[in-house]
Amino acid sequence: MRPLDGRVALVTGASRGIGAATAEALRVAGARVVRVARTLPPAEGYVDLEADLADAAQVAGLASRLQQAAGVPDVVVNNAGGFLLRRLEETSIEEFDALVAVNLRGAFALARTVLPLQRAAGGGCFISVGSVADHIGFPENAAYAASKYGLRGLHETLVAEYRGSGVRLTLVSPGPTDTDAWDPFDPDRREGFPSRDRMLRPADVADAVLFVATRPPHVLIDWLRLGPT
Repeated sequence: MRPLDGRVALVTGASRGIGAATAEALRVAGARVVRVARTLPPAEGYVDLEADLADAAQVAGLASRLQQAAGVPDVVVNNAGGFLLRRLEETSIEEFDALVAVNLRGAFALARTVLPLQRAAGGGCFISVGSVADHIGFPENAAYAASKYGLRGLHETLVAEYRGSGVRLTLVSPGPTDTDAWDPFDPDRREGFPSRDRMLRPADVADAVLFVATRPPHVLIDWLRLGPT
């Protein structure tokens, strides 16, 4: 028997990178996986719901679509997000707002939509994918770090609010991970950045998420940090 047989898992930002690797890891572990993203490549073995997490109305509409398609999720992986490397004075207000919209406001909207369903169902696991930038400041990270520090604050507050409800909330904070989010920034040519071959792989983060999702109901992993050696 696989550890997530009979369970429903929802993964946002599941079209690529960490989200795609996580969706696959949960599927292989036996879960019925609902992939959520603005666009999704065809793949067998998933339930797909297209939605823009930066659009609050679309997120609110997920509740009924999700319950019709698969039911209340036992595992939620809040992974959808954007990335930006730019110095403060070169970052526009519009770029800041766009990053906060998906990394923080979208996470808030998803939590507001899904967590009450899990609490009413008697429990579940809600995992947010943060970043090393949710607890350490780096140059060129003003907008990105603001959104990820905000996500950590949201997570810590929700842990307190949902304590005793049966819903377990975890923040997984990976270090630099080799995804196509780095393509516009070419870290191999930037001083002070790890080369891409030294970064974590999406599967490494997916394994960490799977570990959290498969702990017994009485075990809470509040915050899990991982990075390259």
